[in-house]
Amino acid sequence: MTMKKVFTTGQVAKICKVAPRTVSKWFDSGRLRGYRIPGSQDRRIPREQLIKFLKEHGMPLGDLEEEEWHKLLVIGAERVFLERLKELLPESEDFKYEVAQSGFEAGIMAESFHPDTIVIDLALGRTEAIQITANLRKNPAYENTFIVGLAAEDDAHTEKLKEVGFSDVFKKPFDVALLAERIRNSAEEKREDL
Repeated sequence: MTMKKVFTTGQVAKICKVAPRTVSKWFDSGRLRGYRIPGSQDRRIPREQLIKFLKEHGMPLGDLEEEEWHKLLVIGAERVFLERLKELLPESEDFKYEVAQSGFEAGIMAESFHPDTIVIDLALGRTEAIQITANLRKNPAYENTFIVGLAAEDDAHTEKLKEVGFSDVFKKPFDVALLAERIRNSAEEKREDL
């Protein structure tokens, strides 16, 4: 699913469930920012301006809402870790979470939730974690997904984890704030690419 970067007034009208003339008025008054096509009266509204306008006016984002979230699937991690991660990357800042406790559950959730970042605690079982990652990487929808492994302090084979598809590996104990920063950077890169 590719996301539109620029909308016509008619497309904005459908999203907002208003008449195209209403969108033109918003645009002409300067409340909804965008630009005119040179040599024409046609208006274009960049996606980020539309989202900003909708949020400022308390209007529902509709189909735009899902693309604004950065979705995290956390697999096999301890509750304390998850709570800390949610403190650093709160849902109020467009982060959304799902949690799985097994590889089977992770597979089902990955298909329905379409996560942008997947965090897998290798305490779940190293073989199972590697299998989850290998299966995800076979699917073109997950070839660019940020997959992080949480490894034991004495794990001597973290480079092999990257070879099988992990984007990054953090050895315990680690500062959750560093992981949160990496995820936040990944979220910002995703939004810039849309």
